[in-house]
Amino acid sequence: MNPLNYTDQHRERFLAELKDFLCIPSVSTQEQHRPDMQRAAKWLRDHLLAAGVPLTVIMETPGHPIVYAEWLVDPDAPTVLIYGHYDVQPPDPLELWRTEPFEPAEIGDDLFARGAADDKGQLYIHVKALEAFHETVGAPPVNIKCLFEGEEECGSPSLAPFIESHVELLAADVVVISDTHILGKETPAIIYALRGLAYVEVELTGPQHDLHSGIYGGAVHNPIHVLSELIAGLHDENGRITIPGFYDNVRELSAEERVELAKIPFDRETWLAEAAVTSDWGEEGYTVIERTSARPTLDVNGIWGGYTEPGAKTVLPSQAHAKISMRLVPDQSHERITRLITEHLQNIAPPTVTVKVQDLHGGAGAIIRRDSPEMRAAFDAYAATFGREPVFIREGGSIPVVAVFQEVLGIETIMLGFGLPDDNLHAPNEKFHIPNFYKGIETVIRFLNGVGEREGE
Repeated sequence: MNPLNYTDQHRERFLAELKDFLCIPSVSTQEQHRPDMQRAAKWLRDHLLAAGVPLTVIMETPGHPIVYAEWLVDPDAPTVLIYGHYDVQPPDPLELWRTEPFEPAEIGDDLFARGAADDKGQLYIHVKALEAFHETVGAPPVNIKCLFEGEEECGSPSLAPFIESHVELLAADVVVISDTHILGKETPAIIYALRGLAYVEVELTGPQHDLHSGIYGGAVHNPIHVLSELIAGLHDENGRITIPGFYDNVRELSAEERVELAKIPFDRETWLAEAAVTSDWGEEGYTVIERTSARPTLDVNGIWGGYTEPGAKTVLPSQAHAKISMRLVPDQSHERITRLITEHLQNIAPPTVTVKVQDLHGGAGAIIRRDSPEMRAAFDAYAATFGREPVFIREGGSIPVVAVFQEVLGIETIMLGFGLPDDNLHAPNEKFHIPNFYKGIETVIRFLNGVGEREGE
């Protein structure tokens, strides 16, 4: 029996195990779930050991633990470092879920649960691929190291220091990450570029305490009004960000790359329906694909202040707040962008308020080589499993660790994702297409075989 046949014969068990994993509410951003984070790490460790990985340990960090594993089969074979994360986003708002977020439910060919696609389902693909090698041929064709963290959804504060202090332990030839999507159920894709991220929280303070709006309204500048005006001014009428210096280091798209991006299948009406909007909006002169994957953006993720409970309260608030995220393209520094937006907001704010900007977290973007042997192995693995060649695309989201791997370990990352664009990541009703769970295991098996065969190219 070969690994692919083994996978076919154990599908039901693989899915049942994934459901067990998804039942653990490993929400890294909420303190009440800290015991669940420990439970998820132990569950993952135990299943790696059961899959045949000989060395699997839980390594503590200042935050949530890292599950590290290694299977060293041959000092002359290439080494693949598998990265993933076992933490998940909060499930709120609960009332919008069709099913319970931590009670996995099959509806048709989809598995609904928080973390189903991001990233427990995709992480577990690799565990089952390793099991298939162990149970059929005894070992994978390459050396394996696994780095599974529990802080990705809260900015990975412990990850970069961990990597920097364990360079020798994590030494490898290539990283593989399954935390991205393909274009459709039958349309594989390889992401070769990621955007970075700068995330800040803005606090405006006017009066030292809330005031009666009937007595002071019209004579005291309302911080919510000010914040609204500041935010409205962060884009011009053409959708371009107005922060001075924001575009200074933006790597412009070449004509050749714009041609390649234009080849990506895109149905505007379907896209509008998926987003539940009637029209697109954005930076003038760029297509929807370019705006969402290859251009920097600025979005307000939350805004609050004053009285928001039921009923009326005539208050002029002391403070107003907003959370703002900026997706960055390669060559943009998140530290610099955070400094620029801080200076800009403080410079344009009227003297009636004070502005405080807190740097919540950030990460660099990355561009990955498309001509490496490992990339070719990924290309061939997708093609063999899906029956059609993958499309190269850029990703609008951020996986900051990819840049850390480049800078600290000096290695490239292969984005071997199996999610779908409508998987509702970070939203109610997150799902994972079950056939893609099985196809993912097959693709990873083929990829690892391909990396082993391409050694020396």
